[in-house]
Amino acid sequence: MESERVDLAVNGTLMRGLELNGNLLAVGAEFVKDAVTAPIYRLWTISDVHPAMMRVATGGGAIALEVWSVPVAGLAKILLQEPPGLCVGKVQLAGDEEVLGVLGEPILCEGQVEITRWGGWRAYKAAK
Repeated sequence: MESERVDLAVNGTLMRGLELNGNLLAVGAEFVKDAVTAPIYRLWTISDVHPAMMRVATGGGAIALEVWSVPVAGLAKILLQEPPGLCVGKVQLAGDEEVLGVLGEPILCEGQVEITRWGGWRAYKAAK
């Protein structure tokens, strides 16, 4: 019997080819698709090490991300390996699809540089 799986949206270093992607692969996660959020999120760089995305009431944009199919049993392991201040919550994708996703706690973004205008972590890093 195949284990239960859940879709997880990732917007930073868990994406394909980036620093923490091995954490997804180690639990048997499988890439599903590239996607973008509904235009209701803002994105910050946390000391240029990783991003943090938060849902906002105003001033949001569409953020590029990836959706992965993750074994439910591996979800906690992935979260425990994420940098402090990141958590899992519901993320609204363009087209009104809702999936679990990695989000940042508000305090994590205080005093950090907002990078929403780049539309995603990869674009921000490429522009640097």
